[in-house]
Formats: sequence, structure tokens, C-alpha cells
Amino acid sequence: MTVSDSDTQAGWVPEADEEDDSGEEMPLSMRLSIADTLTLGNATCGFMAVYFTTTGILIPHLTGSDESGMARHSAATAVILMLCAAVFDLFDGLVARKLRSSPMGAELDNLSDLISFGLAPAYFVLVYGMVADDAHQRVAALGAVVVLLAVVLRLARFSCVTLKDGMFQGMPSPFGALTVVSIVLLELPFVATLLAIVGTAWLMVSRVEYPKPRGPLAVAMLSWIVAAMGLLAAWAFEAPGGQLLLQTGCALQLVLGAVIPLFATARRVNNFRDNRREARAAQLP
Repeated sequence: MTVSDSDTQAGWVPEADEEDDSGEEMPLSMRLSIADTLTLGNATCGFMAVYFTTTGILIPHLTGSDESGMARHSAATAVILMLCAAVFDLFDGLVARKLRSSPMGAELDNLSDLISFGLAPAYFVLVYGMVADDAHQRVAALGAVVVLLAVVLRLARFSCVTLKDGMFQGMPSPFGALTVVSIVLLELPFVATLLAIVGTAWLMVSRVEYPKPRGPLAVAMLSWIVAAMGLLAAWAFEAPGGQLLLQTGCALQLVLGAVIPLFATARRVNNFRDNRREARAAQLP
């Protein structure tokens, strides 16, 4: 492995030096587009979510700190960063369609999604298993692994499977990540929390259809993300009714995850009926 890496580096550096000496432009594959910059913002938000989960929740718990307010603020910050990553993920696709995307845009998008919607929520579940009073650390760790592997499998399948336009197969990873953290923030009993997390992971790798966020749906998704940020802020700063608002928002996230596929299913059934009706009408003399 080391030989392969060193060979790659040795082959790349002299080429870059030759380009610098000759004054040639950077290869097209190495240029970042505006969409790529947004994608890197997605990855940055995911990494910072892991940072705040560690420094604000895990470390105070391990050191015996009683500052519950700090943990609350850090949890809210971590989830808000995941929401920001979802915003970046939404806009990088829109910008790529309107302008252009570099040849490495798709790879950057998958890697960034793995950080923000795979690693970050899985780590959030892992830390929950370590700090919650009724949680079992090893079982929670298993749940975190299930979430991570579900996102890995989903992103790999998305890269090699061609689907009909306008639809995703399985729950999109940003939506799945937000659903997972919503389940944790609901503070349900541990068994119910774990079952809901595993169920969400199954939805991500299932063949259940979810519509792509375009047009009015993209606007609705962005509005929901902004509203979720407001709910998290109210909860973090202990605003009156903030806890109830957060629980309502988290419950709505779970309901949306279950209901949205029903709309796609209903539309597919209606299209099937319309096609049969048209076929029968065509057969009539």
C-alpha cells in the first residue's frame, strides 16, 4: 500500500512542476467549480458536527462535568451543522445543473455526504449511547455502525445504478441523517430509539421511492431546514416551550420520513391506472 501511494505521489509532483515552469493552465480535472466549493462546505460542516459532539458532549461526560447547558448547546450546534451540510448538498446540485460541475464533482459529493450524513450522525448515535442514562453503549455502537454502513451502501448504489428522473431509491442520506438525530433528540426509551434508528437505516438502503427535491419541493425542504434550525436554537437557549417545540419538530421529521414515500406510491398507482385506461380506450373501435 505504501509503495502504491509513493508511486502515485512521485508521478504527480514532477508533472505539477513542469506545468508551473511552462506556464500551462491547471488540468481541467483539478479545477474546482462553484458547485465543488459548496460540496466542500458540506464536508466541513459534517466534520465540525463531529467536533462539537466530541468537545461539548462526550468530553464533559467523560470528565464528570455537570454543565448540562454546554451539552445542550453543543448538541444543537452539531445538528445545526448537519442541517447546514444538507443546505450545501441541496445547492451544490442546483448550481451544478445551472452552471457546470468539474469532472471530480460526483466523487466529491459522495465523499462529503459520507462525512456529513454517514459519519456525523453515526457518531452522534455512538455518543448518545455513552452519555444517556438508560442507553447500552455496545448496543448503541452497533446501531451507529448500522447507520454508517447504510449510508456507505446507499452512496455506492447511487453511483452505479441508474434510476428514473425525479426519484430516489431509498431515503436520501441527508434526510436519513436528520431523521436519525431527530430520533435521538426525542429522548425515547433506548429500545424504541434503537429500533427507530435501525428502521431509518433500512429505509436508506430499501427500494422505497422518494422524490428528488426540485422546484417547490426544494423550497419546502429549505424552509423546513430553516424552521428546524429555529427549533434547535429555541431548545438550546431554553426558550419557553423550546423543549416541546423541539420534540414536535423531531416527531414531524419522523412522520415525514414515513409519509413522503406514500405520495410517490400513490402517484405511481395513479399513473398505472391512467395507462391502463388509455390502453383500453385505444383498443375500442
